[in-house]
Amino acid sequence: MGNNSSHKRTKVPKQARKEKPPDVDTARRKQLFFSHLKRKKPSAKIVLLFPLDKEQQLAEVAAGPSAQPGKPGEAAAGVPAGGGTEPPGAEPVAAGRGGARTVASVSRSRGVRRPPSLGRVAVVVDQGSGFTKAGFAGEDQPRLVLKSSSLVPSWDRPVLPGALGCELAGGVARAHPIKHGVVVDWEALEGLWERLLLGGLRVCPEQWPVLVSDSPSAPPAGRERVAELLFEALAVPACHLASTALLALSSTGAFSGLSVEAGAGVCHATPIYAGHSWHEATFRLDVAGSTLSRYLRDLLVAACPELRLQALPRKAVTQLKKRCCYVSLDFEGDLHNPARHHPASFCLGNGGSVCLSSERFRCPEPIFQPSLLGQAEPGLPTMAFRALQRVPATLRTRLANTVVLAGGSTLFPGFPERLEMELQAQCRRHGSGAMQPRLVAKPGRGTAVWTGGSMVASLRSFQCRWMTRAMYQECGSRLVHEVFN
Repeated sequence: MGNNSSHKRTKVPKQARKEKPPDVDTARRKQLFFSHLKRKKPSAKIVLLFPLDKEQQLAEVAAGPSAQPGKPGEAAAGVPAGGGTEPPGAEPVAAGRGGARTVASVSRSRGVRRPPSLGRVAVVVDQGSGFTKAGFAGEDQPRLVLKSSSLVPSWDRPVLPGALGCELAGGVARAHPIKHGVVVDWEALEGLWERLLLGGLRVCPEQWPVLVSDSPSAPPAGRERVAELLFEALAVPACHLASTALLALSSTGAFSGLSVEAGAGVCHATPIYAGHSWHEATFRLDVAGSTLSRYLRDLLVAACPELRLQALPRKAVTQLKKRCCYVSLDFEGDLHNPARHHPASFCLGNGGSVCLSSERFRCPEPIFQPSLLGQAEPGLPTMAFRALQRVPATLRTRLANTVVLAGGSTLFPGFPERLEMELQAQCRRHGSGAMQPRLVAKPGRGTAVWTGGSMVASLRSFQCRWMTRAMYQECGSRLVHEVFN
């Protein structure tokens, strides 16, 4: 045997072996992960429903192959609700006229990341008549809250008197793509999506699966149009349309119950059993937040017919409604007893003030008594009771045990108590005393639909529910009915 001294291993001291160079990627990943937790701490209800490794997935997406600290994004036409930070793995995209049609060219020229695998991160959008909320699955608050309406430039398209989806306010035309929960202006809706994805969230739509809320009473053909808009105009890799009633119920961790929604444009009472909406038992009421704002203006002008009240901006009236109005538990008694009116003053931006008396509790009353507006429809408590009566008798008690409130118009003080009181009275009056409705009124029920979408899109069991681009190209938009029903 030759001299093998050259093959001898040099012993490394134990102290030197312990001092390994730090793993830069691991350290960076941990830093991004804990900074994410500090910015947005998920609520307990979300943590319970998410997969155990959801936080790890978010951290991996946030780190990425070339992780760089994100700069705050600038919303195009809304208020960032989550601090305005960039989404995990997102590339900033400039938005302009026709932004959705240039998404593919922008992504190719800038070399953005390939689409993340489904089940990691998705964009969640709750499109409502008054406001649209948008953000990312796995977060407890939407990143953006935008007004669904938008200004219509005079050079873009002429606005005819009485045009569907458009109205003149102060001499300026505004496009309202969604009215009473139903899309009426698809061109304006496409513009809203451009503002949301490109200008607000600053993402390339072709990289992100999108979950969109859908009104329980919306026509089925509308779902096909939404799928066409998402796949054709925005080129998303996958989408899913979910009922607002189901998402609101899911925000509480339940999949069976009665969803009672009161938003800006419409109210719904929808029974849901085992995650499926009972369409035949769904009732709607077109008296909602926007109607209440107009009613409050009429009440103020009738009480004090001054020019300054007639010229009161709509935004000021909405602020009055949100800050001063409440639901009376004894409407007739309060109305005829001036000592129970509780007057309140509200300061306007121009230095003036408005005093409200009985208008404070008269404003939200049409939701319970639409006859005050000359409508023959029943109020929301009666609608909720009829919805329960439409389901099989064996399920009524179970669904009545979870009556979930959702929507901004349910945030009036006294609203849950009044609804529960009248719903129980309806049960006793019709011989259903054994059915004791129990209301679930979370403090964040104004964004319950979006929160439910964020939770659902984060579940592993949900990942097989996406309608992918390949499925759309093979079967067309009609597949939406098979996938979502």
